[in-house]
Amino acid sequence: MKIAGFTIIKNAVVNDFPILEAIRSILPVVDELIVLIGDSTDETIALIESIGDPKIKIHHSVWNKNLRKGGAVLADETNKAFGLITEEYTWAFYIQGDEVIHEKYHPAIRAACEQYAFDTEVQGLLFRYKHFYGTYDYVGDSRKWYAHEIRIIRNNKMISAYRDAQGFRIGKTKLPVALVDATVYHYGWVKSPEQMRKKQKESSVYWHDDVAMEKIKSSPDYYDFTGFDSLEKFTGIHPNVMLDRIERKNWVIDLDVSKKKFSLKNKVLYYFEKLTGIRPFDFKNYKIIRS
Repeated sequence: MKIAGFTIIKNAVVNDFPILEAIRSILPVVDELIVLIGDSTDETIALIESIGDPKIKIHHSVWNKNLRKGGAVLADETNKAFGLITEEYTWAFYIQGDEVIHEKYHPAIRAACEQYAFDTEVQGLLFRYKHFYGTYDYVGDSRKWYAHEIRIIRNNKMISAYRDAQGFRIGKTKLPVALVDATVYHYGWVKSPEQMRKKQKESSVYWHDDVAMEKIKSSPDYYDFTGFDSLEKFTGIHPNVMLDRIERKNWVIDLDVSKKKFSLKNKVLYYFEKLTGIRPFDFKNYKIIRS
């Protein structure tokens, strides 16, 4: 049983993606790691090369600017990267440029890959999620943040990235998956207000039409983090690969986690989930068959 990792990245430096941390967080788990670098205008290539690990195989791509709706270009690039994984690998471990795996989960991940290696009904492995917001001290805990998603898929080339590569499917069919005792730490919303707006303006061409894109580009040069619906304080320990980045943080955002901004329906659902651990009517981009 062998595991290949794969990821895509473009303009990691100008957008301050924690891509080095993302890659390093799964290197101990995988036997090879495909990094597909888009046509960047910054020092992304040198950044990835600086890791210097022989497991890393760098490839290059040009992002299709015609794929402008809903981040479809991310799925396109993800499929290209997946296509570079050879048949000797049983599993493909996908990590996005703002996601990190805590080292404490490495044994459970390897064990799950071994456990289901020959159980071909299982086409993917499902991870829990923590979505950090504003700083490394806050986590989104409302229904707007997806609670689970597939991050390891069987090396079956019928599988492809779904929509903006949030998850994977076979055509329109949800993947049958096993739940893994592991969590993805998602840091995509942890940036200074200025850097967050800069990143949104940079990436808007791959998400919006001309009208919406111009509106974003003409907006203030800072992001207002007070628009959240619900947050909670993070009281755990971040992955080791993130500690240097956290130490370098040079902005302060104080958010009041006691404030909840819900419709009546979402308020009822929110507190029901807090009491029971059950999230009714949740969108699930997968079918759990092993847990």
